Amino acid sequence: MRIGLPKEIKVKENRVALTAGGVATLVRRGHTVIVERSAGVGSGISDADYEAAGAVLGSAEEAWAAEMVVKVKEPIASEYKYLRPDLLLFTYLHLAADRPLTDALLQAGTVAVAYETVQTSDGALPLLTPMSEVAGRLAVQAGAYHLQKPNGGKGVLLGGVPGVAPGKVTVIGGGVVGTNAIKMALGLGAQVTVLDVSHRRLQYLDDVFGGRLVTLTSTEENVRAAIATADLVVGAVLIPGAKAPHLITRDMLSLMQEGSVIVDVAVDQGGCVQTIHATTHDDPTYVVDGIVHYGVANMPGAVPRTSTFALTNQTIRYVLMLADHGVKALEADPALMLGLNTAHGQLTFRGVADAFGLPFTPPHEALVARA
Repeated sequence: MRIGLPKEIKVKENRVALTAGGVATLVRRGHTVIVERSAGVGSGISDADYEAAGAVLGSAEEAWAAEMVVKVKEPIASEYKYLRPDLLLFTYLHLAADRPLTDALLQAGTVAVAYETVQTSDGALPLLTPMSEVAGRLAVQAGAYHLQKPNGGKGVLLGGVPGVAPGKVTVIGGGVVGTNAIKMALGLGAQVTVLDVSHRRLQYLDDVFGGRLVTLTSTEENVRAAIATADLVVGAVLIPGAKAPHLITRDMLSLMQEGSVIVDVAVDQGGCVQTIHATTHDDPTYVVDGIVHYGVANMPGAVPRTSTFALTNQTIRYVLMLADHGVKALEADPALMLGLNTAHGQLTFRGVADAFGLPFTPPHEALVARA
């Protein structure tokens, strides 16, 4: 199969979907990989590295003309022209928060498989996990930075100093993002509170962190109480493939102290904060009712070398399956089939269909109808 690796063109997105090692693995299996020139530069991978791995260097048009395109971030408007019926696209999509892209994929008839909805039988999200780990850790770094007074914050040092209380961090959601945010916040010496709907998850976090954090069941009352005293709030809520629920509403901002910071990692799924909207690394924050909002939708792009290698470690298995067998790989692997979001003009992921009130077609039916 001919596999295209285009350069990411989202603002300050320096990740690339495959390392040179990943390309070499595909080439050894007999596949042709067309890498857009300078695609890996932001991650410290040169064109020479890709050539040494057996890749063919080309233009964006040549990479997108491949049978399968592997990316990191969803196509943006200027890339919609590359979508077509005979294209297999494998990337993060987050369609539930992106109606224009959903419509573009449906109109083009593209078979689009989303990293974030590939799900194994135990409920794990193997291709979302590595970037969730990165984003969770970055969320606290970003929050600590923007809490500094010159950066718009209230002037609190999360770790405090002897004789002065440390800062308070509230993490909403105890999944992969939340767990990694907790690790970083505790590591800095902050006081940490986590909220989750699962009592079992709260038991696990209490055990793992040795009782060093406050665990609360995620109710509206508890959310209000926790954010009222927080210097930093990390939104870490996830419903796989679906729009995130608004757990912090506009009226709740009045409970928080001016200069407090919200980092909503769920922003690419619409965000769990009503007042959040996507921002970029060039202009990452804005203020609503005195509260600093950080809504960068591609946070791991800030540490592209770490992120690119972490991502390829997990995606390469599925890339190989798709390269070796095409769409038949979806039928053979239930986890991969759950990643199918659009196929031949039909919407095949229920969470996206529900978000937009569009018709849903079971993935198997959409593929069989075309076969």
